[in-house]
Amino acid sequence: MAVSNETRVTQFILLGLSSNPDVQLAFFLLFLVMYLLTITGNLLIMITVYVDSQLHTPMYFFLCNLSFIDLCCSTVIVPRSLILFLLPSKPISFSDCMSQLFFLHFIGGVECFHLVLMAYDRYVAICNPLRYNTIMNRQVCLLLVVSTWAGGFIHAFAQSIPIIGLPFCGPNKIDHFLCDGPTLTLLACSSTFISETLDMVNSGSLGLSCFLVLVISYGYIISTILKIDSSEGRQKAFSTCATHLMVVSLFFGPIVFIYMRPPVTYAIDKPLALFYSIVTPWLNPVIYTLRNEKARKAMKKLGSRKCLC
Repeated sequence: MAVSNETRVTQFILLGLSSNPDVQLAFFLLFLVMYLLTITGNLLIMITVYVDSQLHTPMYFFLCNLSFIDLCCSTVIVPRSLILFLLPSKPISFSDCMSQLFFLHFIGGVECFHLVLMAYDRYVAICNPLRYNTIMNRQVCLLLVVSTWAGGFIHAFAQSIPIIGLPFCGPNKIDHFLCDGPTLTLLACSSTFISETLDMVNSGSLGLSCFLVLVISYGYIISTILKIDSSEGRQKAFSTCATHLMVVSLFFGPIVFIYMRPPVTYAIDKPLALFYSIVTPWLNPVIYTLRNEKARKAMKKLGSRKCLC
């Protein structure tokens, strides 16, 4: 254990996903491939939306921002994990651990708010189509996106400060592949009641409230879709909403389970964290492009342009 003169831990040891060298190598290759695919897929969406003028609409503007958020989320976790997979011991300094904690919740909070924002955009488009362009004008869209980033920063600040202030003077082994609040509070050598309560109230209520808002908004959206006379119109609206609901379920399910309880470790915690921090950013481009004909056509057009050049 690395400690200072005041017996304060100056570095932690991440136990990772396995202690078996062969399994660690397999995870290294898997993480590397998924990270490269995440970068490629999300950058492709961002470039396509930027280049194709037909995609300069609020829905694709929000999708482009979601791709950037997913890039940031993977970059906070994966590069550090790749390095640690190759090391016999997996040390991470106290400052790096707290930085990862802050940025994990910063980007995670932004994504929570942004998924709600995307649901609001679909709500206005389907439930109030005649006023859609007036309500979701350029200035409003920019303001809403900035608000999601500001909300994520406030959430991360409120989440990190109580944990950074805890005294860590005992065990320094974290049974995880990343630094997060529930696992860190288990290592503190003083009462963590306040920190645990703030953690549950902050992260748990954020995830649960965003999820409930999404469920309610989609309840209104589905009821409106069912009133559409045209079967083709209903199918198109359901297809758009199904894509977003799929992303919401994949992201919020693990978050609600992990943060809406006291910091008790379960074996399933690490696979769930792996899912929302690494798998979901990789899946989002696939889900949106496979189910969005307009985006697929724009990507094909972009590809043909590059071939001609």
